[in-house]
Amino acid sequence: MFMPVATQASLKGLTPGQLARTGCNLCLNNTYHLGLKPGQETLEKIGGAHVLQGWNGNILTDSGGFQMVSLLKLAKVTEEGVRFLSPHEDGVPMLLTPEHSISLQNTIGSDIIMQLDDVIATTSPDTERMKEAMERSIRWLDRCIAAHKKPETQNLFCIIQGGLDLKMRKVCCEEMARRDTPGVAIGGLSGGEDKVSYCQVVNACTSWLPQNKPRYVMGVGYPEDLLVSVALGADMFDCVWPTRTARFGNAIVSTGTLNLRHASFANDFTTIEADCTCPCCRPEDQGGLNITRAYAHHVASKETAGAHLLTMHNVHYLLSLMGKVRAAIIEDRYPEFLHAYFRKAYGGDMTRVPTWAVTALREVGVDLLT
Repeated sequence: MFMPVATQASLKGLTPGQLARTGCNLCLNNTYHLGLKPGQETLEKIGGAHVLQGWNGNILTDSGGFQMVSLLKLAKVTEEGVRFLSPHEDGVPMLLTPEHSISLQNTIGSDIIMQLDDVIATTSPDTERMKEAMERSIRWLDRCIAAHKKPETQNLFCIIQGGLDLKMRKVCCEEMARRDTPGVAIGGLSGGEDKVSYCQVVNACTSWLPQNKPRYVMGVGYPEDLLVSVALGADMFDCVWPTRTARFGNAIVSTGTLNLRHASFANDFTTIEADCTCPCCRPEDQGGLNITRAYAHHVASKETAGAHLLTMHNVHYLLSLMGKVRAAIIEDRYPEFLHAYFRKAYGGDMTRVPTWAVTALREVGVDLLT
């Protein structure tokens, strides 16, 4: 499954009702952002994030650790937690500990909550710091489990760290599996590493993790990455890409992406994607808007409506794609599904499929070139 990212209890460009109409059942909020604004006290008063944003579906909250490292220049990680300067309170010093992260997520009321982990880029050459982060993430998980007040209603997922070092990843997988959390995330990827290394880590981790628990690869959203990662044993994904690329005028379609700001679409009166059942592409007699590429081109550069419509289409596209993936797996025809997808995506020329994808799929018995 794919989870759209509604970082601050809002998916940019869509109302909660419109998000539901894309077929979304689970979206992602961020603990770091909601903890700063509106803050834990307000969330407590209103009854959590579901009520705050009027969302009747499920919510997963990231713990905030990634944002500490990626967004804040003045963050310092110690065994106690992450010290940083608040961007909302004139630089007031703050501390996010595993206990505080879990307390915030208990108040937010999300259905899936993530442990606070020690995150560094996979491309870092500092192997000692990578090992420290991996081991600290294990210790922090124990603190998160101890602090978790609502295990009956909120599922705590651990996060596997270890960079691109498969030995570190194996140690982390084994230790995390012993904690027996309801689900497991593979963290620290989508941070600039090459695709071959990414696939090696995902394939290795899924082979070491329990087979009866969901495996969540964090921060992944390109269609080809999703399809290959599923073949390697991953189940859940999230990414801001489909919403962010919509704001630049791009529509995700089965042959790639369309830059609808390009003048070539000015007189294209077909729908954004043939046979798409999203609210934008569906005919009016089926409750849709019947938006043409020409209209999307017209508003993509000038009006906020352009980003709004393309966000709706893109989110639906990825949710629908993952629904087709799920059906193909249940019907035991996923290799055939992969062949058909890549054949269409590359205009029938399978030699154009990226080498990394061909190689990764061969590792699990799927040969796209035969």
